[in-house]
Amino acid sequence: MSIARRRFAVTFATAAAAVALFSALPIDGAFAQSAKYRLRYGTAFPADHPAVLRITEAAEAIKAETNGQVDIQVFPNSQMGSEPEMFSQVRSGALDFMSTSGVNQTVVPVASINAVAFAFADYTQVWAAMDGDLGAHVRAAFDKAGLHAFEKMLDNGYRNITTSGKPVNSPDDLKGLKIRVPGNPLWVSVFKDLGAAPTPIQFGELYASLQTRVVDGQENPMALIQSAKLYEVQKYIALTGHIWDGHYIFMGNKKWTTLPADVQASISKNFAAAAEKERADVAKLNEAAIGAMKTAGLTITTPEKKPFRDALKSAGFYEEVKAKYGDAVWTILEKYSGPL
Repeated sequence: MSIARRRFAVTFATAAAAVALFSALPIDGAFAQSAKYRLRYGTAFPADHPAVLRITEAAEAIKAETNGQVDIQVFPNSQMGSEPEMFSQVRSGALDFMSTSGVNQTVVPVASINAVAFAFADYTQVWAAMDGDLGAHVRAAFDKAGLHAFEKMLDNGYRNITTSGKPVNSPDDLKGLKIRVPGNPLWVSVFKDLGAAPTPIQFGELYASLQTRVVDGQENPMALIQSAKLYEVQKYIALTGHIWDGHYIFMGNKKWTTLPADVQASISKNFAAAAEKERADVAKLNEAAIGAMKTAGLTITTPEKKPFRDALKSAGFYEEVKAKYGDAVWTILEKYSGPL
């Protein structure tokens, strides 16, 4: 399940309270009445997620730079609806901004290209690609769909595998393993091609399913494994980093073009700065989560990624997804990932 839908470890608790208060203010409040542009930003990230905290900071900076003419209200925790609902609202102009993972919508299929399994060895490759030609290609696809995607993506984290019965150190350890995955077809294909038995289960039922051994394991980013206390019912964590996912921030083109150039520049600049800061925040949270898991007594390993990638290649996974995305964007992906 996307980390966007769960609560983070409350590293930013005090700030989160401020965010919640700020988000709850009515749009027709005293200051908002003086604003020429009153805009709303919706996200499924919880109020204490760095993405919410940093975008809220950006909103304050934009307000100051524009002398109060731009008032962006931030609504976390799916207050404006589910991610598909918010996506539709942005497309129709009912909502001004939102952030979501590329795998969570189908209007821009190429937006999920970053989630191809084992494509990116580390964050150096991720940000080179997503801040470079690959991100530009996806943003152009958003533009054709009537959406203005901002330059910098938010980090949603690398996904890692936890198990209860045995550690996962190679593809062979996944054979027959009942592993919970989200219902996304890309996730299901990855684990099916690795020989596991992927089992879609709602996140709210995951803890109990692990506890009662309905499934043998699951996969999620580290901070979510910690905040959802999944470590209480698991023994091993394999830092496979098999999929990296991020959030695009976007606005409808029609609404974007109504904003003056100086307002566009302020929003673009401050959203980009917010994304950079959020990435650093998430990196710190992930390191803290690894330390907390070790303290909790879990065994943490870092398997070699090449055997997993080779197993997927032998199963025809990369040929299948390449056909889905097309040669043009696949060539750009491999510019950063190397041959898949």
